[in-house]
Amino acid sequence: MSDALIRLTATEAVARLRRREVSPLELIDAAERRIAAVEPAVNALPTLCLDRARAHARRLMAGEGAKREGEPGWLAGLPVTIKDLTDVAGVRTTYGSPLFRDHVPERSHPLVERIEALGGIVVGKSNTPEFGAGGSTFNEVFGRTRNPWNTALTPAGSTGGGAVALATGECWLAQGTDHGGSLRRPATYCGVTGLRPSPGRVTRGTVNALFSPLSVQGPMARSIPDLALFLDTMAGWDARDPLTYDAPATPYAAAVAAARPPRRVAYTADFGSLPIDREMRALCDAAVRRFAEAGCAVEAIDLPLGALQEAFLVLRSQQFVIDRELQLAAHRARIKPDIVWNTERGLAATPSQLAWAERERAAWYRRVSAVFAAFDVIVTPGAGTPAFDVMLRHPESIGGRKLENYMAGSMWNAAFTLAGCPAVAVPCGQDRYGRPVGLQVAAPPRRDAVALAAAAVFERIVGLDRALPILPREGVVPPVETA
Repeated sequence: MSDALIRLTATEAVARLRRREVSPLELIDAAERRIAAVEPAVNALPTLCLDRARAHARRLMAGEGAKREGEPGWLAGLPVTIKDLTDVAGVRTTYGSPLFRDHVPERSHPLVERIEALGGIVVGKSNTPEFGAGGSTFNEVFGRTRNPWNTALTPAGSTGGGAVALATGECWLAQGTDHGGSLRRPATYCGVTGLRPSPGRVTRGTVNALFSPLSVQGPMARSIPDLALFLDTMAGWDARDPLTYDAPATPYAAAVAAARPPRRVAYTADFGSLPIDREMRALCDAAVRRFAEAGCAVEAIDLPLGALQEAFLVLRSQQFVIDRELQLAAHRARIKPDIVWNTERGLAATPSQLAWAERERAAWYRRVSAVFAAFDVIVTPGAGTPAFDVMLRHPESIGGRKLENYMAGSMWNAAFTLAGCPAVAVPCGQDRYGRPVGLQVAAPPRRDAVALAAAAVFERIVGLDRALPILPREGVVPPVETA
């Protein structure tokens, strides 16, 4: 019975919870057994809070929250995980940093409050790089998280723990964050789905960069319908976040259930210049053509990035100044080099450099908008290379081209971050070594339902969502492609 329960989709599990065919306590028990079975191999959920979860489950079963049962996103007692960047009251929350090794917040993040009010039960905290900065999920507090498809490989970062927990069946839904791809690239590497919502779609609540659209909170799941369900749980206005706005009149789950194929699909494999592995390109080129099976017109486009990568680094570094300047001054020796590099880069930026980066971002937005005037969605590979060695901080090269820094392999994702677009990662296959490969589907700003619907159409064609969950598999690191 336990194995059968963890194989339910989130949507199926919630339906059974609503019909009282299964209880929240039974799902917690099933999750606990699965966690015990797989966690030693993957290290995805280093902090569990099962007693707290069971107490919440009993309150729900006693009628707490009954008034909200008819609302979109009602989870009815479904176990979920929360990324270790996001506070959960009474639960150790380290942000992946030795500075906060023993930190236990008294109050939950506004998003966690929303999830729990709508019947989500937090069973654990998922692992993350220190302060969420990194292309691979590891930190000095909890160590490395491993990809379940091949435990010699990374799940990417920074929502790596959440992606692994989903792929292995430790939970049904996972919350995460995204700046330069932290919900999308781990989803791509682990064969699950992840959505970077439009800025303001989901509350960020407590951050200091409240007026910046770069970092967002969002959902991760095993399928697009489950992803839409969790977005309904998260979406809505929050007085603590000035960018938020009201949830849509039509729930995202309903929009996905009624999804119709997009008329025109634009596709770029590399934005004209990004390094990409040959097999990754070939697999994604073939996968995007499958939209035609639903009657979509698929067209390759020219969408050059120009100097966007440098502009992204300039703008991203300013957020590190906001978040880490004071910590760097007091604890430099205890903060990892990637964060020091980002923060010092931001501190050294001149007003002219900041102005230039904003002009580049505006020009990029106009180029993307021109594409959306003719196409419903833009599709790209979810990453330029499949999962790499778990012992590396980031891939040292892609397609035989050496990477200059740890963010250089993230521009497929960061491009849509800078355009303010919602973007969905959806699996599309595996490479010759069995590593998951995925597409990224982006839509115009605040058209999250369009991106989800297009991804749902693709998912129905390829049918990979039922391949999960899996048990962790040992393997070796595949050879790196050379020029």
